[in-house]
Amino acid sequence: MRVFVCEFVTGGGLRDAALPASLAREAALIRDAMRRDLAALPQVGEILLAADDRLPLLPGAVPVAAGADAWAIWRTLAERADVVWPVAPETDGVLARLVEMLRESGARVLACTPEAIAAAGSKLQTAHRLAAAGVPHIPTFPLAQAPDLTGPRITKPDDGAGCEDTQFWPPGVPAIPACRDGLVIQPFVAGAAASLTVLAGPEGVRLLAVNRQHIRVENGSVVLAGLSVGALEDGDGRLAALARDVVRAFPGLEGIFGIDILLTEAGPVVVEVNPRLTTAYAGLGPALGLNPATLLPPFADRGAARGTGARGPVELALA
Repeated sequence: MRVFVCEFVTGGGLRDAALPASLAREAALIRDAMRRDLAALPQVGEILLAADDRLPLLPGAVPVAAGADAWAIWRTLAERADVVWPVAPETDGVLARLVEMLRESGARVLACTPEAIAAAGSKLQTAHRLAAAGVPHIPTFPLAQAPDLTGPRITKPDDGAGCEDTQFWPPGVPAIPACRDGLVIQPFVAGAAASLTVLAGPEGVRLLAVNRQHIRVENGSVVLAGLSVGALEDGDGRLAALARDVVRAFPGLEGIFGIDILLTEAGPVVVEVNPRLTTAYAGLGPALGLNPATLLPPFADRGAARGTGARGPVELALA
């Protein structure tokens, strides 16, 4: 089969804008892991790609030059493919729109539903859904309508991806961010930063890995400096149960996606839901000792999915 790996950043989604080196490097980590895992599958005959022509051009990739319509190029590649595996940020509804467009191609699209993406892509909607489902989470408010939060706080875009425009505000310092509209504010919650890599599908919900996040604050900006993929255990099953609760709160979460959490003294707390592959995927295969693509329905191989056993944590330096 032909598989189109539609990675937004490296695939030309920012061709007519600035392309930060750190963002391109992180996106390339995910794309290259996807390519590696697909290339190892006997049923995959060809991997289709688009590539921002400011980046090193991979063999066979369709270049996206200045002024080109990346979305039209992606549509054409999707029409040639049997399966499309997209990755994009939720910001400004990009991921949901991309999935909707790719679905029109007739190819099988490996993604959460647009409805689940839209809900999980909003920090406010996420908090409302988790509250309604009784799932521990961080209270989240529109910045302009926030209650009086006297302790340390965090501001971020409601639809941001990763640590985009995420700021830490100490007690006594007014939270007046000099960035775009649509911000939310949250009380700072003490705990160890972690993420869950989760698989959801017809056979249920499976916690694949618990990853340690290396977070630091630089001049008020919150930065994800690295990940230790598969570094933490879920000995009592609480994190697997949390993953199942999140999936129940967001019908349409499918495939492999991420959940950011804090491990607090009172238990795990959800920070946000990432309805797509996250950077942790770059280390998932080596951490699990199996090819994660074999867990997805189009490529399912029960023998390969059992693997040879976990190899241990994989370190990813991001900043």
